[in-house]
Amino acid sequence: MEFTAKQATGPVVVAPALVTRMPFSARYDLDRTTGVISRNDHELRGESIAGRVLVTRGVQGGVAAGWALLALAARKCGFAGMVFGDTNPVMVQGAVAAGIPVFAGIDPEFFDVVRTGDTVELDPAARLVRIVPAA
Repeated sequence: MEFTAKQATGPVVVAPALVTRMPFSARYDLDRTTGVISRNDHELRGESIAGRVLVTRGVQGGVAAGWALLALAARKCGFAGMVFGDTNPVMVQGAVAAGIPVFAGIDPEFFDVVRTGDTVELDPAARLVRIVPAA
């Protein structure tokens, strides 16, 4: 299954999805030294983001988010990619600086289909996200 995005940048990536219904905050949701979701009331509390593609409808936060993404990538515990319904310039700048592919304006139907653990392929040049069938 393929879904298109309005905007995308970064390298091609194939990795497991980490899906949340909650808006994402790199500053408040994460332990930025380990890459583990640490906010007490977050539905993904205890999950590692390392090597996974974050899928969420939106983001929260400001300039600290960009620096957090860069720090996580440097520690090798950051996202493999990020797919958003809506995002902000700070999140995009942080992703670009960290070498993380980032998508914005993904088809809304994507959120009805993708599940945590699904393998997804991000193809920013084509602005496509594919859910890879299980072998």
